[in-house]
Amino acid sequence: MLKRTGWYAAFLIVLLLGDRAAGYVLQQQVVQSQFRYSRMYHGTAGADVLLLGNSRGLTFYQPYIEEKTGLKTFNLSYNGLPMDVAKVLVQDYLERYPAPKQMLIDITGCDRTNDELMAGFLTYSGQSYRLDTLIHNKLEKVWWGGKVSALFRYNNEIFQRALSHRNQTDAGWLLDRVISPKLAAEVSENKYPLEIHPYLLQQLHEICAEAQTRGIDVRLVISPYFPQFAQNVANLDALKKAAEQATGLTVTDYSRALSDPSAFGDFMHPNIKGSKSFVDLMRNDGVLP
Repeated sequence: MLKRTGWYAAFLIVLLLGDRAAGYVLQQQVVQSQFRYSRMYHGTAGADVLLLGNSRGLTFYQPYIEEKTGLKTFNLSYNGLPMDVAKVLVQDYLERYPAPKQMLIDITGCDRTNDELMAGFLTYSGQSYRLDTLIHNKLEKVWWGGKVSALFRYNNEIFQRALSHRNQTDAGWLLDRVISPKLAAEVSENKYPLEIHPYLLQQLHEICAEAQTRGIDVRLVISPYFPQFAQNVANLDALKKAAEQATGLTVTDYSRALSDPSAFGDFMHPNIKGSKSFVDLMRNDGVLP
């Protein structure tokens, strides 16, 4: 019996050491990645314009903004990024870098929470007390999973994205296709109900307030939707009003600003062509420098 117990103990020790060693190897891949959050947490993300949003925030097409303004950009946006995670990322950014001149935010990140994506940020929780605390408070079982197993922290989409950008920057990450005629013809059949979360609106308020105390020019926008699709987005005007009330700032609404179907990859996202047109509109309106 004692011999069997000894074998079990030895097995658990080997398992634990193997887990920690493998976790260390994977962490080194994250550290060396050109992915946006890797760059932010390792000191190479200083910018004049900070960009923020969910997947629609990727419409802030960095190469074109930099070409037209001569300013350096950094984009914290990610597919489905909710505003509570966004707030932590902004706070971490402002702690590590000089304040940018401007911050541009797509407010549809206040649409809904995203616990699955939040769990994926375990990959970077070792770099951020704020991320670690947020995950602990909101997803305690997931947090404990990351404490028990180092490998558990890398079993997610965020790590896979970091790995895919191991040797190339993601500054040009944007949908690059034209919506199919078949899908475009179905626009009237597609509805999208936006949710309005007071909790996420409070996070937006706190982001804006902290940025403004640092002298940052904060601009709020709604990025373009496919023609005729914006009218199918329930609560869009209500979300705009709620964001303005929460922050005291004006939301510039570009949801219906682009009329060319070929400027979109799907109903929710402009492609590169559309994103360039969007950037031009923001520059003409003074939203971007």
